[in-house]
Amino acid sequence: MPTGLDLFNTTLHQMDAVKPSRSAAILAEAHSALVRQSRVDLLATPVLLSLAGGDLTVDGEMADVAAKKLSLECLAAVAGVTGIIDRLRVTPAECMGDDVIRVLVRNALSQDLALANIALYEIDKGERLAVHVPEDRRGAITVSVEDGIVTLDGDVPGLAQKRLAGVLAWWVPGSRDVINGIGVSPPEEDNDAEITEAVRVALEKDPFVNAGQIRVHTVNAEVILDGLVSSKSERDMAEFDAWFVFGVDRVSSRITVLS
Repeated sequence: MPTGLDLFNTTLHQMDAVKPSRSAAILAEAHSALVRQSRVDLLATPVLLSLAGGDLTVDGEMADVAAKKLSLECLAAVAGVTGIIDRLRVTPAECMGDDVIRVLVRNALSQDLALANIALYEIDKGERLAVHVPEDRRGAITVSVEDGIVTLDGDVPGLAQKRLAGVLAWWVPGSRDVINGIGVSPPEEDNDAEITEAVRVALEKDPFVNAGQIRVHTVNAEVILDGLVSSKSERDMAEFDAWFVFGVDRVSSRITVLS
């Protein structure tokens, strides 16, 4: 299997010929930024970087959602990068076919009481099919899955529903990525308090986390978690739940595991 360095060197030979030295410098700094990111292991999960103008395309697979989001953050900060084309995927907890993933996502959405007034549709073999259409519908979500990537489209009345739908999709073990394209109508201004509440809801709904033992605070889209939990796996799940929330840029976990 090629290493991250092999793929990086290959990219250098394929980059923009108009300004090769400038492109090489940007790609080199992007590669170095990934190497410096402690949550990223390029030997275990090779990443391909390519540059067109100022748009940096990043293609590969990360161990978890935290590594994916932190990679995108550090790459976006590289001088000369004006845009990121995200093709990073997450290694799934369980290998599943697209049809199985779609059914699990649609079931999770249809069974959550907070989304009871949202109409639900799915794309199956190119056809849009109704799953649940309530009489008092207040928005709609369409679910599609391709190569393990869950895409959510539609409109809902609030950011809380948009974020909850995204978390529920991430919780399906076969999901490799969740593209949350759900709109909010009427538009709603986002803020740290909204993010904090969404993370609290995710923790409360997670059967593997004792949400009552965890405190949540958000500053400039960075979620800070404090508290006591009974195991490392519970601490990790709480952190991932925060990362799954749409709009979270960073998660700082100060959760202590009881010995």
